[in-house]
Amino acid sequence: ESIQKLAGFGKKTEENILQSIEFVKQNSGRMLLGDALPIARAMIEDLKKLKEVKQISEAGSLRRREETIGDIDILVSSTSPEVILEYFVKRKNVVKVWGHGDTKASVHVREGFDIDLRVLAPESWGSGLQYFTGSKAHNVATRQIAKKKKLKLSEYGVFRGKKSIAGETEQEVYAAIGVPYIEPELREDTGELQEKKLPDIIPYGSLKGDLQVQTNWTDGKHSIREMAEAAHAAGLSYIAITDHTKSLAMTGGLDERRLLLQGKEIHELNKKLKGITVLTGSEVDILPDGTLDIADEVLAQLDVVGASVHSRFHMSAAEMTDRIVRAMENPHVDILFHPTGRLIQKREAYALDMDRIIAVAGKTGTILEINAQPQRLDLRDEHIRMASKAGVKFCINSDAHHKSHFHYLEYGIAQARRGWVQSMEVINTYSARAMLGMLKK
Repeated sequence: ESIQKLAGFGKKTEENILQSIEFVKQNSGRMLLGDALPIARAMIEDLKKLKEVKQISEAGSLRRREETIGDIDILVSSTSPEVILEYFVKRKNVVKVWGHGDTKASVHVREGFDIDLRVLAPESWGSGLQYFTGSKAHNVATRQIAKKKKLKLSEYGVFRGKKSIAGETEQEVYAAIGVPYIEPELREDTGELQEKKLPDIIPYGSLKGDLQVQTNWTDGKHSIREMAEAAHAAGLSYIAITDHTKSLAMTGGLDERRLLLQGKEIHELNKKLKGITVLTGSEVDILPDGTLDIADEVLAQLDVVGASVHSRFHMSAAEMTDRIVRAMENPHVDILFHPTGRLIQKREAYALDMDRIIAVAGKTGTILEINAQPQRLDLRDEHIRMASKAGVKFCINSDAHHKSHFHYLEYGIAQARRGWVQSMEVINTYSARAMLGMLKK
């Protein structure tokens, strides 16, 4: 039934409601990568204690580092599956056992997730890991390639007739069908099997700095010093402090005077800190007309300027694109923060002409952020890949509001890997001096 017939409901309202229902349907029953991975890792560390466990890994969408995960898949290679499965179903955080067979068990854990554990024979470890990592489309395509070579590929191995010719490692499985090894994050059947040479994608742990960090000057939890020390402990050598600006009144956003005052504090702090450099910066608000809420002469004094949208999310694609383009054309705006504004499972990305945003980023030398906050992961993988092809540069930032948030950077790297990005395309894989040289002059 159409709700337009009800008093006060127009076509636009009906469209919004239908969109919201569709959004909820798409997102129900899935969890964020940032919630799933720590739980899977804790379970893996626990299972590793068993001497019967030869090899262990997460599989499925979690191993491919998708932004949301249906359930957690863990694979083990062992010759004693019964010991491992028995131990698994009796874990303290297991609240329900859905099934417990000879080589597989499924449970529901206290944290609200289902975990499936499969035990593979050691000789099928590589082929099983390849199969259960997926994606389905990637698996269908790899089986087709095997078939053309008169081979059979399954979770048990690569076979020529009845003879197994590979299966112990994923590397030998791919080699047997004549394909270079493919990193799990790339296995989506989006061209990875056709490439003669895949890009050498950015390794985990390769960031030297973080260019979006909030402090207790606005809506962060800790002082500049505490955030700097936590970043250093997380292995970084520099951070940029990018507190919100005045039009975001609810965060106590900074005006020009307080921004300059903060700059003085950072300058003094750098004389005392060891092993980490703090850069001055700001997360400037892009107003509805595309102007910024901080004067250019103050922005000119900062090391790093990020700009982002925090209001009027329902503009048309043309209006929103014009708004953001105008901000990117400002010579002081170095980085476009969380470019599409989405919050996974909470808020859709705003309507945007991504081709135009990418073209303008290339023309103006604006860096596009890959925001590592698990609820954002913004840009999405397909947009990252588009921007990478266009030669645009990225930075991967934690958007830390707490000193425990620097570990989010790993999720941002995962997202960059899913977008086929190489280290040299990411400005914060370089030293602070080299990175600053890549920003707008």
